Amino acid sequence: MSSGSGDRSVKIPIDSTIRSRRAWTVLMLSVLIGLVTDLWSKSYAFAAIAPDPVVVHREDVLSVNDLSVLIPPHDPVVVAPNLLEFTLVLNPGAVFGIGAGQRVFFIGFTLIAIMVSMVLFSKWTRPKDWSAHLGFGLIISGGLGNLYDRIRFACVRDFIHPLPGVELPFGLRWPGGGSTEVWPYVSNVADLYLLIGIGILLIYTWRQPPAPIETEAEPVDIEPA
Repeated sequence: MSSGSGDRSVKIPIDSTIRSRRAWTVLMLSVLIGLVTDLWSKSYAFAAIAPDPVVVHREDVLSVNDLSVLIPPHDPVVVAPNLLEFTLVLNPGAVFGIGAGQRVFFIGFTLIAIMVSMVLFSKWTRPKDWSAHLGFGLIISGGLGNLYDRIRFACVRDFIHPLPGVELPFGLRWPGGGSTEVWPYVSNVADLYLLIGIGILLIYTWRQPPAPIETEAEPVDIEPA
């Protein structure tokens, strides 16, 4: 007969997020919807923006140094002048082209970020914190969307260019590349979800009440009567 002291099973509190059906529903729906819309938008953009559909092959990406040669010349699709346009770009790096050529590193980094997000979802949030669950879902979906591209195509398919042609004031330039545009990067829906998810979590953290400060009670000397 085993004694009660030998039972080392982990007991999960009833009000834990990991046991909340609503929390898991919000997380998984946001991941699924985010991933589907990101992959669909990339496929549609590369099929419709250029005069002819652009098909990306992994072996072609790995065989060239300049990925721009795989994109045929085309005019951007202007949605709103100086506000938003669509143009096709193959990105060998991470978000906004940072870390070009470090594909293996960013695959590992994305997997770690997804695992950390899942741990924070289960340990850091409460069952009723649906906004935080949505934020984690968007971050995970964005990570998975770009991870899919890196594994299948060895690059990331980008097409969204906000604020095209809008210059920085006072002749300022971005460090490194020296671009004078306010937003010189072409990105995708996965990047958008990552930024929105991070913003939601920042607001969620800012709205949390401060943790109570624990103070040790000072001993009181009681004089005998």
